[in-house]
Amino acid sequence: MAAAGGWNLAGGQQQRRRRRGKAGEEAVEGGAVLRRLQEARDDLLSSGFWAASAGAVRAPLADCAEPPAHCVCYGLGRFSGCPAARHQLAFLLLLLEELRVPPERCALFDPAFTAREAAVLEQLGLRLLPENEEGKHGVEGSATLFYMVHCGKALYNNLLWSNWSTGALSKMVIIGNSFRGIEERLLSRVLERDYSYIAKVLKGTEEVALPTHPRYLDTFNDTSVHWFPLQKLKGLSPEVWNFVEEPMYQDCEDLEIILKEDRAKWHSLAATES
Repeated sequence: MAAAGGWNLAGGQQQRRRRRGKAGEEAVEGGAVLRRLQEARDDLLSSGFWAASAGAVRAPLADCAEPPAHCVCYGLGRFSGCPAARHQLAFLLLLLEELRVPPERCALFDPAFTAREAAVLEQLGLRLLPENEEGKHGVEGSATLFYMVHCGKALYNNLLWSNWSTGALSKMVIIGNSFRGIEERLLSRVLERDYSYIAKVLKGTEEVALPTHPRYLDTFNDTSVHWFPLQKLKGLSPEVWNFVEEPMYQDCEDLEIILKEDRAKWHSLAATES
């Protein structure tokens, strides 16, 4: 007996077996990633690193008008194969628990995610952003945590530009590369030319570094919690708020960001590696 479309029964059985086999392999691989993620969580807890970090995470809550209700994560990386990225994801999940942010209110994007990793994130209840925002995500009136460990400077700059007002910035908490460190490492003229929004917000920023731990020197090095108290922002010069031109980075060397036009390349790479 022939099936619809001309497939015969034997062929259909073979196709179903192949589909079941692939689904089974993906389930096994996804389960292995989840087990390694649980191990990373246990490491963070048993090492004392999370307990020491929780104080830095709680610090902005006293200054913020309201605790974060949403979370956005950029640049997590290939956590299925990279232990550092896996520990960063485990840290994020602990953050959501600490701040009582439901997983479905946490959205992630990284062009390097494979289909398998996307499935694992969805299994955890997290959401995937549908497109590359280049960091240009507005808080839209809701207090939001941005988790951006080891992201490029342009992503932070774009994020600040997208929320360039006292009302929006005061609703943000950013966990990522130290703004003080960025200021120290860059020539002031380069910082002001290429990353002007980081430069302008420095005097309106409070920052607490995550503690150092010998086990996580590469995973969380140069990482700080940043927030923007409303009173400090109101104390900035009025001229600071007048310039709201979108960053273009035309003269910027070594731009550390994946642009929208590069998305197809990354999706093709992720598909071949999934």
